[in-house]
Amino acid sequence: MTPNPSAGPLGGFAGALTADEWEQLSQEGRRRRFPRGATLFNEGESSDRVLLLLSGRVKISYFTEDGREVVLALRSAGDILGELSALDGEPRSASAIALEPVDALLLSADRFRDFLSARPRVALLLLEMLARRLRDADRKRVEFGAYDTVGRVARRLVELADRFGEPDGDTIHIVLPLSQDELAGWIGASRKAVGNALAWLRARNLIETRRRGVSIRDIDGLRKRAT
Repeated sequence: MTPNPSAGPLGGFAGALTADEWEQLSQEGRRRRFPRGATLFNEGESSDRVLLLLSGRVKISYFTEDGREVVLALRSAGDILGELSALDGEPRSASAIALEPVDALLLSADRFRDFLSARPRVALLLLEMLARRLRDADRKRVEFGAYDTVGRVARRLVELADRFGEPDGDTIHIVLPLSQDELAGWIGASRKAVGNALAWLRARNLIETRRRGVSIRDIDGLRKRAT
């Protein structure tokens, strides 16, 4: 099995594997497609599989007791999902929901653990990836107290531009089906506050907004506001 050619080169965990390691991992799993809006797994479920994204983007969310969604992260082609529960056997700590059609490789938790046990180099790669995610989570927690809403919105837009941006001259287009509610849940602010922050950035000609998309008109200015 090989990655979906239309997905382009894989990054993340998959991108760090050798050709032989990727081929061996592919043989351990099965491929499955998920439509936009599909739930790949739910918070609180028992862990029985991991997913390796081949194409498409996924949001990782936690839902509070009153039903409010807190977006924890975005994952894209090459990223692995559900690895923590597969390793420690604990229930899922968050939900994974497809932001767009997703193609994924599914492996049972047992096979994934056996794969890592037989390949210490890959196990170390996974450990390094988890360390980076932990550092990123720590950085975002600091942001809640250190930056105002405009600053936090600017930082997320810079991150999206760096990860998913499509350059067009001096403009960078971010085509991502992420709503203002989801953006608000990602930065820990109300939808109204995020709307006001976007309006502030638009008024200074740093960005343009449209339905499910943002264009960065001045990335240097946006980075400056994000610091």
